Amino acid sequence: MTDRPAYGALMPKRSSKDPNVTAFSIVQRATAQTEPTPANMAAALDNAELRKQLMREMGRRGGQKGGKARAESLGKKERKLIAQKAAQARWGRK
Repeated sequence: MTDRPAYGALMPKRSSKDPNVTAFSIVQRATAQTEPTPANMAAALDNAELRKQLMREMGRRGGQKGGKARAESLGKKERKLIAQKAAQARWGRK
C-alpha cells in the first residue's frame, strides 16, 4: 500500500454550487483578505491562473443561460431562419 491520503482528503468541500460564490471565494483566497476591495480585485486579476479560473466561472454562468435567453428573445420566423441555415450548413451539398 502507498502512504497517500484518501481521495477526498485533499479536495476541499464545496460550500455552494453558485459560480458567483465560488469566484468570490477564489478571489478571497488569492488575496488573503476577508473583504475584497477594488484594488485587491485588480491585483488578483494580475495573477494569470486566478484570472483563468474567474473567466471560466463567468463563461460557464453565461453559457448556462445564453441559449435559453436568446431563444426567448427571438421571434418564430427568426428561429426558423436560423434553424434552416444551420441545417443547410450541416447537411447541405459541399
